[in-house]
Amino acid sequence: MFYFHNYCIYVAGLIMKMRLLVLLVLGVSVSSCGDSGGGASRVDTIAAMQALGKNIFFDTNLSSNSNQSCASCHDPLVGFADPRVSSAAPVSEGSEAGAFGDRNAPTAAYAFFSPFFTNTTTHTTPDGTVSNYQGGQFLDGRRINLREQAKDPFLNPVEMNNADSATVVTKVSNSSYADDFIAMFGSGAFDDTDIAYNNIARAIAAFEASAEVNKFSSKFDDVQNGTATFNDSELRGFNLFKGTKAKCANCHTVPDTGTILFTNHRFYNVGTPSNGFNPAVVANSSFIDNGLGGTTDVVVPGDEAAEVGKFRIPTLRNIALTAPYMHNGVFQTLEDVIRHYDLKMQFATAEVNSNIANEVAFDDSSLGLSPEEITDLVSFMETLTDQ
Repeated sequence: MFYFHNYCIYVAGLIMKMRLLVLLVLGVSVSSCGDSGGGASRVDTIAAMQALGKNIFFDTNLSSNSNQSCASCHDPLVGFADPRVSSAAPVSEGSEAGAFGDRNAPTAAYAFFSPFFTNTTTHTTPDGTVSNYQGGQFLDGRRINLREQAKDPFLNPVEMNNADSATVVTKVSNSSYADDFIAMFGSGAFDDTDIAYNNIARAIAAFEASAEVNKFSSKFDDVQNGTATFNDSELRGFNLFKGTKAKCANCHTVPDTGTILFTNHRFYNVGTPSNGFNPAVVANSSFIDNGLGGTTDVVVPGDEAAEVGKFRIPTLRNIALTAPYMHNGVFQTLEDVIRHYDLKMQFATAEVNSNIANEVAFDDSSLGLSPEEITDLVSFMETLTDQ
């Protein structure tokens, strides 16, 4: 009972933290955060902004052919990932037929909790793998926060394919929710294209910060709050996940306190092999995705070689829903992913052979996971699916 009480306090604190962070996204003063003296109006402002952002998020008219929305590639029914992709078709098709990028769309759920992109701290895993960068959005961290990330897909020719930001602003001004946009941002909300476009992104970011996108409603959460228990396989899997044999928690961390997101938000090369079905590889067999090391606009000059092949560690929440896996969608099942880590680099060639994390580096041995242990790990990860 004492543990349940403490968990309720933790959840209440998490909700307050989310509200404060959303207020920062909205640009609303947080100098007074109580329920009195304007606190309720701030909560109302958050709710209105999130509702506006949801309308924008699901609006297919905001693509060049009115056939794609943010939700097309981040569908809530599959953990805010793309239900149309697989390891053999790993990249989402854009608004233009036949237009493809070169990466598997990551989940949008829990992206809100990724810290702003930074290189101010160095982190070393228990196995000695060093990471110098953390956070940001996209798999390579190239946008500092959700607001900046939300601006890119509208203009990307292999995604929503709008000609420019003015086109997007015009479409929003003609939408069924245009009055809500004006109510939020004022009578001149559409007068300045740059300001309006920034506010469109702010609204999307606010929705992505909402409890609808970040539910914390999985069986794992129920176990944490004392209203459910793991079965034997799930419990074995959880203990294995946290232990030194499987090493999952080296990067997909499980802190003793605070929000458990199953990621440290850092960048590693985990030896992912190339995916021959990736449209970029089909077009050019020598294609290599350099990850963080290829984002010269965010990596400190001179650091590029040390960051080649590294991608941000994703949350594992809803992981059972978000196949295929890895930045290029090369693995279709969780069992495939675990076997990749279990065998280390013995039977696979990494897309990028430098900077490989010590946890998966070739050392004449495997992790030695049994078939039952692989099953147990999957059973545990299936408890991370929101209800």
